[in-house]
Amino acid sequence: MGETNSNFIHDVIDKDLAEGKVKEIHTRFPPEPNGYLHIGSAKAIWINASTAKKYGGKFNLRYDDTNPVKEDDEYVKSIEEDLRWLGMEPTGGIFYGSDYFDKCYEFAQKLIREGKAYVCDLSQEQMSEYRGTLTQPGKNSPYRDRSVEENLDLFKRMKDGEFADGSRTLRAKIDMSSPNINMRDPVIYRILHVNHHRHGNKWCIYPMYDFAHPIQDGLEGITHSLCSIEFENHRPLYDWVVENVGFEVSPHQYEFARLNMTYTVMSKRYLRKLVENKIVDGWDDPRMPTLCGLRRRGYTPTAILDFISRNGVSKNYSVADVRYLEYCVCEELNETTQRRVAILEPLKVVITNYPEDKTEMFETSNHPKKPEWGKRELAFTREIYIDRSDFMEEPVPGFIRLAPGKEVRLMSAYILKCNEVVHDENGNVTQLMCTVDLETGNNKPVDGRKVKGTIHWLSASNCEKCKIRIYNNLFNKENVATLLEEDTFEEFLSDDSLVEYTDCFVEPSLKDATPDERFQFVRTGYFVKDSKNDGVFNRTAPLKSSFKPE
Repeated sequence: MGETNSNFIHDVIDKDLAEGKVKEIHTRFPPEPNGYLHIGSAKAIWINASTAKKYGGKFNLRYDDTNPVKEDDEYVKSIEEDLRWLGMEPTGGIFYGSDYFDKCYEFAQKLIREGKAYVCDLSQEQMSEYRGTLTQPGKNSPYRDRSVEENLDLFKRMKDGEFADGSRTLRAKIDMSSPNINMRDPVIYRILHVNHHRHGNKWCIYPMYDFAHPIQDGLEGITHSLCSIEFENHRPLYDWVVENVGFEVSPHQYEFARLNMTYTVMSKRYLRKLVENKIVDGWDDPRMPTLCGLRRRGYTPTAILDFISRNGVSKNYSVADVRYLEYCVCEELNETTQRRVAILEPLKVVITNYPEDKTEMFETSNHPKKPEWGKRELAFTREIYIDRSDFMEEPVPGFIRLAPGKEVRLMSAYILKCNEVVHDENGNVTQLMCTVDLETGNNKPVDGRKVKGTIHWLSASNCEKCKIRIYNNLFNKENVATLLEEDTFEEFLSDDSLVEYTDCFVEPSLKDATPDERFQFVRTGYFVKDSKNDGVFNRTAPLKSSFKPE
């Protein structure tokens, strides 16, 4: 689950337990099912789930499905799938905010009867005018002093579908002069004649999040409602609802800083635009910060949670380096992946002193530092492929791979010498004519000469053709999240966020690989088979991240 080091939230819980305020810790993760979870969501999940686990408590998954406009069962299903993939089992159960609509309605009636809520006829624009500003107090709605009887009647008629969308709201009666604008008679119910993904057309009024959320927490027995820092100014309203609704054990809200990353956008609104405008291949595009996108790219739950854990829990705003996430997955995959050979840009090599009808098998290790993982065999034939980047017709100083008249070691096989370069009519190199030192099959030259470079290779007749996709940052600005404005993200898109190699070759065994298996392609990086396209491999990360943790 990632390391659970002590943090300010645990300090609060330790104090609450010591003072006897709570007996069993109960947390929850309340996502709105209007999109797919991203790595920022994973931080909230980890904080809530790991906290409950540390104290032997319970952890709920509760869908915040109180706004039916953009919610969908597709997202409901994906959220639970992502949660379980992370290994964050909802030990307290799975709940839906919409299943508490009856109780929310009852509590709203209670507030009306106690003179703490009223039906308001102001439009959204008028309400904004009445609300005031950060420096000026608001003014009371002309409907604020309606009688209890009239409010109860109007609220029931709102529920019964008598009024149009936006024509009336139910507002909490708090304080229009409060320095906290959230406390200036906030709307707690609005009219929406929209079909709900779970309850159909049973309801045409829906509670606002700030009203429904504390009620849901109270009904489920949540002790510590842990949420991101943007809800800090909403906490007085949370406490007001809890106090005025009345619960035996009152939940309390605590806020932590969100996860922000360089070159990354976390806003669901922008992620949805990327999908709808077909800039990416769906929510699970491997360039997306969504959990399904990271999974398709080959990231592991343990690497993601390790990254989140290392970044810590605080209330202070910070931006994590996206390379740190890459570092965490490289660190893990270096230890856990078997090695395989892939040729991204094949260059054919004909070995003129090797028999045409001969196939020889050479053993090579599945992991150079794990002999217990055993070895596999690579077929060697007269014609092989090497990577084009391993040959230079006019080598630059320091180039120690293959060049005309030069020798190089073929990984786990012979020493190869380039004798002739074949060009097409445009002068492009199409083929190399070479020889091998037949005395050096996985052995040192008998004459003691030293050959510095080692390159990987595949038999031209014993390999599998495929496509290989190299993914880079989707955005070209480190601080892109702070630069975005409405519909302007296109100018910040990277030109090389996806580089596809279409005529690649891999070892034959990779034909049967599954999207759950990750491999190190030797000298190239870490790869996984694409879950949506057969014969395609996605790069998870390069061999080494350029990031170095402090």
